[in-house]
Amino acid sequence: MSPAPIIVSALFGPDDFAWLNALRRAHFPAERNQLDAHLTLFHHLPPSIEPELKQRLGALTRRRAPPAMADGLLNLGRGTAIRIQSRELALQREELAQAFADLLIPQDAAPWRPHVTIQNKVSPAEARALQEQLGHDFRPRPVQIAGLAMWWYRGGPWELLARYQFR
Repeated sequence: MSPAPIIVSALFGPDDFAWLNALRRAHFPAERNQLDAHLTLFHHLPPSIEPELKQRLGALTRRRAPPAMADGLLNLGRGTAIRIQSRELALQREELAQAFADLLIPQDAAPWRPHVTIQNKVSPAEARALQEQLGHDFRPRPVQIAGLAMWWYRGGPWELLARYQFR
């Protein structure tokens, strides 16, 4: 199969993935939900950087896992997300962004807003209603960033290219 754009995401530990994925399955319109819960670092990297990207992700994950917090809800206008805060993961992403600066699309060159989308492509009123509902019980909580992954994007569900676990 021919190369395609590469997506880079962070991988959650099993308990945090289960929590976030359950929220996504419950609130993301089923007919549009092709993916499990994910935290995207880069949306569209050129396939030509695959070897260097593999090397860089391998080096990053030889470090300890970056601490992270799910610290609030994020209004996406026509959807809802869980905001993720991690200074160390943000620094790792910035390291990659600097290495590939000339190759980044505008979305990936813009300031990073780490989040997990749990609802999208709904009316603004429906999004606000979910944020109000979830806001009653939401409490910030630590989340485990277990690794980093590379995916081929071919227009539908992502195809795993490589997975790296933090030490």
